[in-house]
Amino acid sequence: MGKKSLLATRLLCWCSLVVVVFLLLLLTAPALALPLCTDSRAPVALNGTLSFCGGNGGTSCCGAAADAALRKQFEAMNVSDAACAGVVKSVLCAKCNPYSAELFNSSSKIRTVPVLCNGLSSASSAQSKDSTQNYCKLVWETCKNVTILDSPFQLPLQGGAGLPSSSSKLTDVWQSESDFCTSFGGSSDNQSVCLNGNEVSFSSTEPSPTSKGICLERIGNGSYLNMAPHPDGSNRVFLSSQAGKIWLATVPEQGSGGILQLDEASPFLDLSDEVHFDSQFGLMGIAFHPKFATNGRFFVSYNCDRTQSPNCAGRCSCNSDINCDPSKLGTDNGAQPCQYQVVVSEYSAKVSSSNVSEATSANPSELRRIFTMGLPYTAHHGGQILFGPTDGYMYLMMGDGGNKGDPFNFSQNKKSLLGKIMRLDVDGVQSKSQIANLSLWGNYSIPKDNPFTDDSDLQPEIWALGLRNPWRCSFDSDRPSYFYCADVGQDLYEEVDLISKGGNYGWRAYEGPYIYHPEWSPGGNTSLNSINAIFPVMGYNHSALNKNIGSASITGGFVYRGSSDPCLYGRYLYADLYASAMWTGTETPASSGNYTSTLVPFSCSKNSPIPCESASGSTLPSLGYIFSFGEDNNKDVFLLAYKGVYRVVRPSLCGYTCPTEKPATNNGTSPSGSSSLASGKRIGKLALVMAFVLCALCF
Repeated sequence: MGKKSLLATRLLCWCSLVVVVFLLLLLTAPALALPLCTDSRAPVALNGTLSFCGGNGGTSCCGAAADAALRKQFEAMNVSDAACAGVVKSVLCAKCNPYSAELFNSSSKIRTVPVLCNGLSSASSAQSKDSTQNYCKLVWETCKNVTILDSPFQLPLQGGAGLPSSSSKLTDVWQSESDFCTSFGGSSDNQSVCLNGNEVSFSSTEPSPTSKGICLERIGNGSYLNMAPHPDGSNRVFLSSQAGKIWLATVPEQGSGGILQLDEASPFLDLSDEVHFDSQFGLMGIAFHPKFATNGRFFVSYNCDRTQSPNCAGRCSCNSDINCDPSKLGTDNGAQPCQYQVVVSEYSAKVSSSNVSEATSANPSELRRIFTMGLPYTAHHGGQILFGPTDGYMYLMMGDGGNKGDPFNFSQNKKSLLGKIMRLDVDGVQSKSQIANLSLWGNYSIPKDNPFTDDSDLQPEIWALGLRNPWRCSFDSDRPSYFYCADVGQDLYEEVDLISKGGNYGWRAYEGPYIYHPEWSPGGNTSLNSINAIFPVMGYNHSALNKNIGSASITGGFVYRGSSDPCLYGRYLYADLYASAMWTGTETPASSGNYTSTLVPFSCSKNSPIPCESASGSTLPSLGYIFSFGEDNNKDVFLLAYKGVYRVVRPSLCGYTCPTEKPATNNGTSPSGSSSLASGKRIGKLALVMAFVLCALCF
């Protein structure tokens, strides 16, 4: 082939590559927002009006000190033009906006200016093109010829820093409005929120059609407490029982008529000799290291009895560091204080080659004891563990330790780890002397950006506080900043919280949205004015359920990202333990952090591989108890119930109507793309593969 022919071929390939990448960009879903500040904390309620940035009522990311600092910065700019001064003030005060984390977010640089609504936004950003969407143009037209000292509108250097400048006009730096808005406008970053003056503009993306009901199929008879998808991306999952065993199972394709495939007699790991199993105790959580595919590391959270196991020897959570005397706790159901303990241990897959995916069992010996802590009472200890999808740290959910009303107020005690969500670095190995010197509860290290860096009263392990008994938390796989935790209530209310850095979720000053009045409080009370409580985004009153069934108790779920039921897409699913009710939570409007919960019916598919049982006197299937939800690598959602494993399937199989459901394929499954967003992501991945193939063929 001649040089000209080779050049032409390569040029053609480059053109094809550009087209493929363009398709990829078109099909990529925009990021979605959450009320969150630039320091990853939730905004707090204002008691009054900020003297500079205003904001009477509502929430803000600024206190008086931050507001004063912004005033000082503004005054130093010496903006002589009144109209431009007003615009610059709005831009500076965006730091106080409850959505400032998203407004100033950028994967490529640190923004000194928030995303300005741009009338030239692409269609994929779903921003309406009214006057508020041209705020970037307004900023340009108002300030382009005005001198601004230490202007924030500087050409960013690589790494995010602006050019040093004593004074400048916009026209000194930018040649045109187009150049200016390419850098600061909403279209360049495809944001879901942008600044339109003193307010933010949300994405106008329409939610999926309302679900008429949730259709389930029963694919297993076993009773499990945890499910984790195999990190290799296959159709396998790990299931664990409360009694202490973990199995590796294969999930059948939807519509195949198959059931879960696992060998009950050959568990992946059997810890039943180590685990103390009772109604409130057992193997509570499993989590696989983000690099499990190469290192084979995984972690188990369970309870032990110090009277039965010499390895069950952690410090008591009631100790002098938190002004607690174990002798004053008394016994609970015959158990001494801190007889039962919560443990997080590290194990490894047993492999004979470098391919961890081939492992069908684990090494039975513990590699490392990550965490051990004695529990004051016999209930409310959570125990779930998760790895953050973006930071790679372990999150450990811990309840208040039990007894009605958290009498010793552990949840609000910043020195206690009870009633908290902890964030631990399990990649940092510590020596025994380091563990002792740092007063750690095991072999882990503290992430440097944990909230204690801003609040010296807070124990370093703590990420969030004010929880009663967090029962099943999850990250939204499409929006990892959305961290949902269901928290079991006391007498009145079951709640779902959106967890943020340093957030205080109120217990026991509040039970959900209600002020809580403890019957007994030897540990003292917390003043309502002393905390900035973050209230639930979803939940339900106990009075909303049938009292004949039992006390209400929430089971947290997942944001549905599967393709079988497009009417559930993007909605958070949660249920009551007693299997009498299930809800969907919808963010309204999208990206606002405001939710509407809907009680939805559910039933069993006529094609269920294992027939479902019927509940006497009810149209609902008999599930027994809904212990947990699960999610596999296909983003299908499962219910882990007393009477088996159930999967969410196409709504038409139960007679429910979803206008966007597509006809089933030959094997009875929904075709890829039942959700347009899910379809876009799959096609986007295909486009990326095509791009690499083109490069390989051409070069």
